[in-house]
Amino acid sequence: MEYQMILIVLLLGAIVTFGIYMTITTVADKIFKKQKWDIRGKNIEITLPLRLQAYERMCLFLERITPSNLLLRLVPSAMSALELQQTLLQEIRDEYNHNVAQQLYMSTNAWEQITNAMNETVAAINQAATDVPGEAPPAELAKKIFSQVIEKEVQPAAHALKVLKEEIRLVF
Repeated sequence: MEYQMILIVLLLGAIVTFGIYMTITTVADKIFKKQKWDIRGKNIEITLPLRLQAYERMCLFLERITPSNLLLRLVPSAMSALELQQTLLQEIRDEYNHNVAQQLYMSTNAWEQITNAMNETVAAINQAATDVPGEAPPAELAKKIFSQVIEKEVQPAAHALKVLKEEIRLVF
C-alpha cells in the first residue's frame, strides 16, 4: 500500500512537473517570438527610409547620366569633342562613385541594371567619340551621341529606372 501511494505521488509529481515545463516553454517561446518581431519591426523602421533614399538617389543618378541630360548640362562648357567626351565620362564616374554605397540597400538585379545602364551610356559616348575627330566642335559629338541613343530600341537608363520602380512597388 505504501509503495502504491509513493508511486501515485511520484506519478502526480511527474505530471505536474511536465505541465509546468510545458507552460514555461510555451510562454518563453511566445516571448522570444514577440521580441524577434519587435526587433524586426525596429530594423524595418531604420532600414526602410535608408532603402527608399537609396532608390531615390539611384533614380536621380539614372536621370543625370541619360545622354540628353548630360549633354544639356555639359556641352556649353566644352571646347572640343575630346574635351566633351572626357567631361561626360568624368561626370558619370563621379556620379557613380558618389552613389556606389547605395547598392547595400538594393537587390543585386537592380544594382546590375544600374551598372549596365552606366556602362552602356559610357560605351555610347566612346563609340560616338570614335566617329568624331577630337578637335571637332562639341556639338558634333553631342549630335552623334544623340543619334546613337535614338537608334537603341531600349534606353538603358529608362530600363534600369523601370526595374527600380518595380522594386519600390514591391516594398510597399
